[in-house]
Amino acid sequence: MDSYEVMIVWFSLLFSLIPSISTRLSSITLDQPLHHNETLVSASGTFEAGFFSTGSSQRQYFCICYKNISPRTIVWVANRNTPLDNNFTGVFKVSDEGNLVVLDGIGASVWSSNASTTSQKPIVQLLDSGNLVVKDSGTNSPEKVVWQSFDFPGDTLLPGMKLRSSLVTGAHSSLTSWRDTEDPALGEYSMYIDPRGFPQRVTTKGGTWLYRAGSWNGYQFSGVPWQLLHNFFNYYFVLTPKEVYYEYELLEPSVVTRFVINQEGLGQRFTWSERTQSWELFASGPRDQCENYGLCGANSVCKINSYPICECLEGFLPKFEEKWRSLDWSDGCVRGTKLGCDDGDGFVKYEGMRLPDTSSSWFDTSMSLDECESVCLKNCSCTAYTSLDIRGDGSGCLLWFGNIVDMGKHVSQGQEIYIRMAASELDQTWHKRHASTKLVVILATIATFIVGLILGSVIYIRRKLGKPGKTNIIDQMHHSIKHEKKDIDLPTLDLSTIDNATSNFSASNILGEGGFGPVYKGVLANGQEIAVKRLSKNSGQGLEEFRNEVVLIANLQHRNLVKILGCCIQDDERILIYEFMPNRSLDLYIFDRTRKKLLDWNKRFQIISGIARGLLYLHHDSRLRIIHRDIKTSNILLDNDMNPKISDFGLARMLVGDHTKANTKRVVGTHGYMPPEYAVHGDCGVKGGLWN
Repeated sequence: MDSYEVMIVWFSLLFSLIPSISTRLSSITLDQPLHHNETLVSASGTFEAGFFSTGSSQRQYFCICYKNISPRTIVWVANRNTPLDNNFTGVFKVSDEGNLVVLDGIGASVWSSNASTTSQKPIVQLLDSGNLVVKDSGTNSPEKVVWQSFDFPGDTLLPGMKLRSSLVTGAHSSLTSWRDTEDPALGEYSMYIDPRGFPQRVTTKGGTWLYRAGSWNGYQFSGVPWQLLHNFFNYYFVLTPKEVYYEYELLEPSVVTRFVINQEGLGQRFTWSERTQSWELFASGPRDQCENYGLCGANSVCKINSYPICECLEGFLPKFEEKWRSLDWSDGCVRGTKLGCDDGDGFVKYEGMRLPDTSSSWFDTSMSLDECESVCLKNCSCTAYTSLDIRGDGSGCLLWFGNIVDMGKHVSQGQEIYIRMAASELDQTWHKRHASTKLVVILATIATFIVGLILGSVIYIRRKLGKPGKTNIIDQMHHSIKHEKKDIDLPTLDLSTIDNATSNFSASNILGEGGFGPVYKGVLANGQEIAVKRLSKNSGQGLEEFRNEVVLIANLQHRNLVKILGCCIQDDERILIYEFMPNRSLDLYIFDRTRKKLLDWNKRFQIISGIARGLLYLHHDSRLRIIHRDIKTSNILLDNDMNPKISDFGLARMLVGDHTKANTKRVVGTHGYMPPEYAVHGDCGVKGGLWN
């Protein structure tokens, strides 16, 4: 080693031992590049850009990240495939033409923006949105943006950033996953807007489609549960003759949020919690196996709450019956009767659907639904139609041709779609459906008569007793719970305490939402973490279920039952407070391709045994003998050590004395068929069961 090399080594070692002193820049110009110990900061101080390492790696990247969030959260990387290895002398500069470049220690370029538009007097700034822009300040007109990082997304979609696709060339921008948690190099997974047919958002692995968020329905992509999201975000889907793009903005600017495609291809939305100083997972997808692209093959529908989850559309039969019975659905279904084309074909309506693949579809924004049906009937290749936009009374026309692929039952809202059938098949379907409809009408008539009789009796009794015709349901609840108080040791919390714990029920604290309503994460003044279940105004559950849960679970004590800490019935609120389960619910692991790898057989046996112990306690060992009636994976919560705890006792029934069964007047639980070979207990199954 010569003296020059020795000097280089000594300087490198010395440089690595000297604490870096970061200088903040407001802009980069031709005369002022950015060096390794400098950062470019946005005007409000929200974002900063500079040379950073990722994780434990010493490799350096020019990154954009949140300035005041720790640990460092990176949202964009310039040289993601060409890091500066153990090099602390990187330079980020703008060239005479307006190109951005990253230079290594010897001045060699390792990355360039390759801007297509030149600039006379370029200036580089980092905006408060997180967008790195090159402006041309050499003209007399206001500064013009000639390049921006928002046009070249990494793995993160920020508010105001657009996913674009050209309808002319097919070129598109995409979110692309990191290779792993410490390596921002291009990973296997990409998310973009597929411009073919009616554009839709897709996730791919190496070019192969994995998931579809679906086509735009006026609110959101059709596969997304959009009602909750629209409380916090505005979404935009803009379609012109030349391009299509998608973006979102915040309704509450103070919320810090980002949407990421992770290393396993999952789309995840995070929000920053100032209280816990951490990123909270707001939403994640895909949510279940029905969202795997084409799982059930052609001309079928996937229903996650049914068994089997795949079934042929009406008028269709499995292409290979034996394979279908063995739960291999890849070959899909074929028509039992050929279409007659102009000879009396009709349509069967499916409701609450996640729309099928639209890459081979046709659309028109101005047609009515009746016109849409007429156009479809006139084309022998047309197999289905629906409204393009579901807002209001619906508008526009969306047509499918050939096979129906990747249609599923929507997890929440969904929309209608009309599937074409031959006249003979249509007649059979009509008779099947109307036979059940007649039964429903008869039962509804009987129910209406009974309800009217009961209401009339109640009014008559109240008048005879001289009591007012109205009662306050909250007063009833207060009275009911106070009446039970002698048997319940359950604190009641003030609404103000819960408001403070959940930051006024902030959207960033939502853990999930069930039939009862949303569940929020909260932190009490003493630092205790809690889960807060708040009755939704639109909930199908009410006083009976609320009181049921309070009375039953407060009297139960077992390590495999979730513990209720208190309740609140102040004003018009009905709120339950539980211990917080950091690993959420079992369904997040069972139906997730990545998380289920965390459940080895020992862990699975531990969970199964814990659920069984909890049920044994409920049925035989507790002072109150309880039948849960809604056991399913989403009602099994997991603590820090992945120990299972049974939750949600709103539908439970208590058996009196030595009784071993009880009858109900209604069917309850998560409705789904459970084959006998999978039935472990009358109220227990993977997707829930019925207790009669």
